[in-house]
Amino acid sequence: MHNQTFRQRVFLYLLVAPAFIVLFGVVIYPFFYNIVLSLSNMNLRHIRDWRIVGFDQYIKVFTEPSQPDFYVVFLKTVIWTAVNLFFHVLLGVFLALVLNQKEIRGKAIFRAILVLPWAVPQLIVALTWRGMFNYEYGSINLMLTQWLGLPGVQWLRQPITAFIAVIITNVWLGFPFMMVIALGALQSIPHDLYEAADIDGASWYHKLRHITIPLIQPVMVPAITLGTIWTFNNLNIVWLVSNAGEPSDQTHLMVSFVYKAAFNFYRYGYGAALSMVIFFILLAFSLTFMKKSHATQNVYS
Repeated sequence: MHNQTFRQRVFLYLLVAPAFIVLFGVVIYPFFYNIVLSLSNMNLRHIRDWRIVGFDQYIKVFTEPSQPDFYVVFLKTVIWTAVNLFFHVLLGVFLALVLNQKEIRGKAIFRAILVLPWAVPQLIVALTWRGMFNYEYGSINLMLTQWLGLPGVQWLRQPITAFIAVIITNVWLGFPFMMVIALGALQSIPHDLYEAADIDGASWYHKLRHITIPLIQPVMVPAITLGTIWTFNNLNIVWLVSNAGEPSDQTHLMVSFVYKAAFNFYRYGYGAALSMVIFFILLAFSLTFMKKSHATQNVYS
């Protein structure tokens, strides 16, 4: 009996081993190697002879003058994340509520159309929107000038408008995820609760506040947490739409700032330290948000 149990365990370990090897190679080893790099002086001049220098790179992240400034980039990243998540959740939940209505016909077609932004690769989305924001021949300026009679906007040539253009692109790209999650949560709510509320004469607002929102919260909170992490770390959209932080590096987020420091300026130790700062920021946010929102508690308790 003991030998059979031992053989079963060995067999289970053999089944898990390939997945663990892949996980170690693409997640665990790079993560700890990045920690080591963040404590080193590795850069273009010290590729082979780099050494551990302690927390010097972390100190430089917060104190060294840089272009763009670290604190300005951090503030822009917070604004970017907050605005995107607000519209992702607002549009996603609103569209989910609409699609969850029994009176809506052709819901399958609408779902397929609304999921398209999420299904299309980000590279194609970013380059398409970049073309649409073009000052001379972009479709957005054509609509402003020909349909509304407004002057064209130099979207990608000014810092504020370029930042707005990047946000618009990511809002369009991100709301379908929240819509799908919210729609799944809505369809799991027992219809008897709404019938009982109708008998009591509850309005749509009271049903939304006291039934819908509390019951979809355990699903939406982890989705919002994931959405925050993905948005905070979204390099593709800002890099491709704004052409690597243009104009004059004014549309950088923290993740694109890391990319530029590591692969444009070849400051690998500094970039690794900055990436660890991002990791700790997101870790602290995720743990605090999940705890404060009581996402792991049973909604019926």
